[in-house]
Amino acid sequence: MNLTSPVEHPIPLPENATLCILRLSAIGDVCHAVAMVQAIQLARPDVRITWVIGKIEHQFLRGLPGVEFVEFDKKQGATARKALKHRLAGKRFDVLFMMQVALRANWVSRSINARYRLGFDHARSKELHSLFINRRIAPQPYAHVLEGFMGFAQAVGVPTPNPVTWKMPITEDDIAYAQTLNQAWGDYVVICPAASKAERCWLPERYAAVADHLHNQGIRTVLCGSPAALDTRLGEAICAQTSISPHNLIGKTSLKQLLAVLANARCVLAPDTGPAHMATTVGTPVVGLYAHSNPRRTGPYHDISRVVSVYDQVVEAQYGKHWRALAWGKRAKGDDLMQRIEVSDVIRALETLFTAE
Repeated sequence: MNLTSPVEHPIPLPENATLCILRLSAIGDVCHAVAMVQAIQLARPDVRITWVIGKIEHQFLRGLPGVEFVEFDKKQGATARKALKHRLAGKRFDVLFMMQVALRANWVSRSINARYRLGFDHARSKELHSLFINRRIAPQPYAHVLEGFMGFAQAVGVPTPNPVTWKMPITEDDIAYAQTLNQAWGDYVVICPAASKAERCWLPERYAAVADHLHNQGIRTVLCGSPAALDTRLGEAICAQTSISPHNLIGKTSLKQLLAVLANARCVLAPDTGPAHMATTVGTPVVGLYAHSNPRRTGPYHDISRVVSVYDQVVEAQYGKHWRALAWGKRAKGDDLMQRIEVSDVIRALETLFTAE
């Protein structure tokens, strides 16, 4: 029997209510979640917020004002769940926001005691999510991921701010680090070339062509990314195929340092990856590259109009339907889809952005 019910009226939050957020990963998604958290803090500063979060994501958000973080190391499995249960023993939250539908997160939620266990609507529920909640957020057709997260705030009576903004926890040391680089390089564009999967990355020779074009326009290029092998190999391939030498910071910055570098950039060029959303949080424009996922759902929130996307054409060719006739979030499949994005289209998007500045 399904005991859940949609939230037709806001869940009442008492004064000094306790709220627990369960969102373990990933970097782009926790960026969206920060906007939701800060909307609640603005409207209800009395609410006490605890956030159960992944280890890497905690390193990124450490120091976020007004939030008690409980770090959950996914690699530790059952040991991590026991530690979480011990950490929260004796606590009963007024509301738990179950903002991740993965089965692992659903099981983790069993260690959290709350009166209201708020989860996603039926359309966005999967991996037994419905069995772990007793309230749902309202359905949102064609919603961006960030708007879906804001649905949790709306369910407790908090409106979505207009515009959506962020105040990210960048330290003075991180700001100083980025300023030093800024003084040495002057005006620069950041390319974050790698996504979480190789198929979602653009071709290194095409990134190199864009870097050469920017150099000819008097604009330096900085490569950024994680120390993962995919990021490192892609950065090396780009550098090998340019006529100039981009400043390669891939694997050389912490997440907070990367955020500061993105904040000082003229713009960011990236596929569907965390740094694109990091850049959005600090007000840096993003030109996103999309083929596998719908940028209306996962694109950089304030720069959907700037994306270079072949998604619409690809899904219509693969499924024989317009994207609106497909399940929201339907992904295109294939290892060569990003090849359909042309260098000329990316350069045109960058030039349009620079002209509008």
